[in-house]
Amino acid sequence: MAKITASVYTSHVPAIGAALDLGKSGEPYWQPVFKGYDYSKQWLKDNPPDVIFLVYNDHATAFSLEMIPTFAIGTAAEFTPADEGWGPRPVPKVIGHPELAAHIAQSVIQQDFDLTIVNKMDVDHGLTVPLSLMCGQPQAWPCPVIPFAVNVVQYPVPSGRRCFELGKAIRKAVESFDKPLNVQIWGTGGMSHQLQGPRAGLINKEFDNAFLDQLIADPEGLAGKPHIDYVREAGSEGIELVMWLIARGAMSDVAGGPAPKVAHRFYHVPASNTAVGHLILENK
Repeated sequence: MAKITASVYTSHVPAIGAALDLGKSGEPYWQPVFKGYDYSKQWLKDNPPDVIFLVYNDHATAFSLEMIPTFAIGTAAEFTPADEGWGPRPVPKVIGHPELAAHIAQSVIQQDFDLTIVNKMDVDHGLTVPLSLMCGQPQAWPCPVIPFAVNVVQYPVPSGRRCFELGKAIRKAVESFDKPLNVQIWGTGGMSHQLQGPRAGLINKEFDNAFLDQLIADPEGLAGKPHIDYVREAGSEGIELVMWLIARGAMSDVAGGPAPKVAHRFYHVPASNTAVGHLILENK
């Protein structure tokens, strides 16, 4: 059967992608950010997945404000980098895994989670920046990727508890797939940031690091954090962190296994106007 071997968590700041694409990653401002992912790039080479299940949020690219699914799974054979207003990023197209994606959709829907099935969509920086941070600038991404988009743009957004429980359902779905695939699940977005209003530029280091601590040690408790706490402490866009709970809910310790190994942890401020957080957990 397939199995989830690790979870990866990272911010997906669009300016990071621009810095990489424009050759600015070696500039003093950006060096600390990219240095934090040096370990991760080597880790991914040493622990190559067969498939990445990548949880992210679309930024009104594939889904306009006219139609926003709460949870959407990409089942296509490939996904093109989106034009977000200044041309598509110069990165490889994303190759999907329709067979596993369709199986996960079937299983998760039968576990009473309503997913939107997406057979065609472009993917924006929410998905491509994490791939760039972990893989660099390859000619092709190292493995197929299943995009899983979560609405954290237009309220109402799913609760942390709902996301956490969905992660459990995804783990069951993967483990019921009858091919021996090594699957990694990535949760992206965040950390603390606010892009508009009187609090624009808000970054809360204390909240962010406490979130990382609890994500590792007490995900069940963290799943109960209400939306207002994210908004109050981490800014309006800090709500993206609920997506990390999907990845955390898919880890084996949640189902009674041993605690995961913390392979890498990184935190840096600022990158553009956002805090950057990153974590790799390995199932034992």
